[in-house]
Amino acid sequence: MSKIAIIGTTTWGVTLGVVLANKGIQVRLWARTEKEAAKLRNGGSHPALVNGIPFPSEKLLVTSSLGEALDGVKMVIVAVPSQSMRQNIILVRDYLSKSMLVMIAAKGLEVGSNKRMSQVVAEEIGQRFWSNICVLSGPNLAREIIKELPAATVVAAESGAVARVAQRLLTSHVLCVFTNTDIIGVELGGALKNIIALGAGMADGLGYGDNAKAAFMTRGLTEVTALGIALGANPLTFSGLAGLGDLMATCASPLSRNHYVGVELAKGRSLEEITASMTELAEGVTTTVAAQSLARQLGLEMPITDKIYKVLYEGVDPRQAAAELMGAVTKHELAGRRWKLFSFFRHRSRSSLSISLPDSSLPEEEK
Repeated sequence: MSKIAIIGTTTWGVTLGVVLANKGIQVRLWARTEKEAAKLRNGGSHPALVNGIPFPSEKLLVTSSLGEALDGVKMVIVAVPSQSMRQNIILVRDYLSKSMLVMIAAKGLEVGSNKRMSQVVAEEIGQRFWSNICVLSGPNLAREIIKELPAATVVAAESGAVARVAQRLLTSHVLCVFTNTDIIGVELGGALKNIIALGAGMADGLGYGDNAKAAFMTRGLTEVTALGIALGANPLTFSGLAGLGDLMATCASPLSRNHYVGVELAKGRSLEEITASMTELAEGVTTTVAAQSLARQLGLEMPITDKIYKVLYEGVDPRQAAAELMGAVTKHELAGRRWKLFSFFRHRSRSSLSISLPDSSLPEEEK
């Protein structure tokens, strides 16, 4: 039977450990301190273990020793907050072998470098291990999955063969695992949807109704897709589980931390007060910083990201931000400064209609 190591005792890390252990896989869960490890081993409380959910101690070993956690494993899953990914992978890298898959289960961008988590990991582990990197993303609310409610997810790797190996290891009666080779799109879908979820929470907190929320989510997905395309992603990825699927779950569910932060901001609470009261991070708070920086570097219009940033970090009232978004000058819904979304449909549209469309039929931004 394969062994899997999980780095990080986050809710998602513990949830994956429980799901895999219940499948019969030997899981090694690494905790940063022996005190934390002992607490989990002895049945201590954890946010993931609610409503009497049992901890499968026979198959899930909690240890504070990296050597013990990573000895002889087929795959290591790194389930830590995005801003601590680099320091954690530095700790892990000396234990890696050429046959060990490295799965990233964090959804975010590194503030400062603006890099995806796979880029951060690749920088630190050495080129000989790059082909073993894969990422996990999708509509995966941990509190539902640990209750064994059915869910689907996506494993992406540059190699389809690597993605399929990870798929076989993760698939269970709880998780239906699909594969993808668009690692850029899968990562960006998972990271950027958290920004939109912050805004969706604000819309709910302000009582704006489902029409406004649907419009906001749709415009948000278009904005996410535009940035993804600019960074080399396949646009179709954003219509899948790692894009639209994750966006729907995170924007709609009260289990979403990012949605919760948005609701509380709409109530007038400060970001500092909200985050101080939470036991785990809302990744959208830091991802907004990196995404706004990327948009500026690329010269892209990202009005939703810009407004969310101003609410989070410049003290703009959510009502004012919403009014400015709704009152913005509108154009074709696929048009935006340097988005170039039309270029993916232009050739198909012309050939299917058997006519030649003049350039004047396209928005100025798309020429």
